[in-house]
Amino acid sequence: MLSQSFRALAGLILSLLIVAIFPMGCGSAAETKPLSIVGEKAKSEFNVEVAVSPQERAKGLMFRRAMDDNAGMIFDFGGEQPVSMWMRNTYLSLDMLFIRENGEIGHIATDTTPLSETIIPSRIDARFVLELKGGTSRRLGIQPGDMVSGPAIDDLR
Repeated sequence: MLSQSFRALAGLILSLLIVAIFPMGCGSAAETKPLSIVGEKAKSEFNVEVAVSPQERAKGLMFRRAMDDNAGMIFDFGGEQPVSMWMRNTYLSLDMLFIRENGEIGHIATDTTPLSETIIPSRIDARFVLELKGGTSRRLGIQPGDMVSGPAIDDLR
């Protein structure tokens, strides 16, 4: 347990350092790819930006004032691990979907608080985090156990 907590804390500290060094980031993640979420209740399609580099992951959706209903951003952490996110400099409420290596949604943090520095833990070992507009999961019936697939996630594996 200590090892997982230490890795989560180390990841958060690294993110904080990157944001301190690059407060406005290094530009947005320009590449977008399709992504699908399939579950018992529905199938949903999105076009998401891909954040892979430390700078892209640190900036995320910070400073955005608007986002389309079918847009989002997927973060790749390179392997399953405890992941922590926050809403610093993020003006939009988001749903954060914590996704396992196999594409299964393990946990969803819904309707996050804009501009909050409260840590949002994955509660599972996650490889990916998908950020969608706040309320999207509830509106579309997306829930833990649903599967995420498509080029936005498949090309990262």
